[in-house]
Amino acid sequence: MSDTYFLRAPHLHALTRNLFVAAGATRPIAETVAGILVNSNLAGHDSHGVLRVPAYLQQIKDGRLKPTAEPQLLKESPTTLLIDGQNGFGHYTAQQGMALLIEKARTANLACANFIQIGHIGRVGEYAEQAARAGCIGLITVGFGSRNGGSRVTPYGGKFGMLGTNPIAVGVPTGDGVPFVLDYATSVVAEGKIQVARSKNLDVPPDTIVDKAGQPTVKTTDLYDGGALLPFAKHKGYALSLFTCLLAGLSGEFDAERAALSGVFMLAFHIDAFAPLGDYQQSVRLFLDGMKAAPTADGFTEVLAPGDFEQRNRAQRLANGIEVPAMIHRQMQNWAERLQVSAGEEIIEAADVSRYQM
Repeated sequence: MSDTYFLRAPHLHALTRNLFVAAGATRPIAETVAGILVNSNLAGHDSHGVLRVPAYLQQIKDGRLKPTAEPQLLKESPTTLLIDGQNGFGHYTAQQGMALLIEKARTANLACANFIQIGHIGRVGEYAEQAARAGCIGLITVGFGSRNGGSRVTPYGGKFGMLGTNPIAVGVPTGDGVPFVLDYATSVVAEGKIQVARSKNLDVPPDTIVDKAGQPTVKTTDLYDGGALLPFAKHKGYALSLFTCLLAGLSGEFDAERAALSGVFMLAFHIDAFAPLGDYQQSVRLFLDGMKAAPTADGFTEVLAPGDFEQRNRAQRLANGIEVPAMIHRQMQNWAERLQVSAGEEIIEAADVSRYQM
């Protein structure tokens, strides 16, 4: 049996959308979430792509994810939003929230939002790109921490997981199809990267995870048997992870029993508030290209800027298809049978093809 399958982006999008609709999601929500997941695969970040579909479907079945939930606006000012995701698809809530922030930023120059009861939002860089495409600089953080443990990342000097992977993303427009996109977890790697390694039966590099006894390990199974990821850059990554929790706490929600802070924070500001957008974008592109022209160190063939990796992967995967590990492919096929959804290419619609034209 093949270890991997290659599916074209329109096919993977249609299958993901139809699975979510069959599980109870509305068509617009399913369409949005499918697009964000497939875009993550296209960008080369399989850890936040369709690999997550079986888990989301199980969450719907268990009643932990409400597939029809629409975000609710709890509080608003000219420059701020407090949004309740109502335990629906976090991707949908996050995209809707960033769209509202962009509109506010166009009027007030700057706007920020906090989110509560928001599920997993996928690749955080998705929303940084959304801001950049609109002529804004976007900042997104996701934070979770609790003294009760049970989380995926240890505090620096700690033995057990007490923090989420707590990612940070920034998007900056460059005036072309390759925006500057900074997007990384404050753990050594995102937890989804461990899922990818597990789906391929691979070990992880040393100094990435510890087992349930707090001892270093390279076995992915140890993470899911009570182990934890380590923070990147030791105390520096730990401090940044705590900062994402403090931003999450702006909502005023605090679980005193668990000493827990959790939530999503977003900020967008309109570049025209400071300088003409076209001039700024031209300067950014020249600056980044100058960095990329630097002489390379031993072992390197080129210097890249944040965003180049994603753009190259997108072009390659649109042309050649998206690799889906056999384990994930099998799980999606099983869900398709359970939900009575066809998994063949006949499900592709004209709009699916148009969405992914190169």
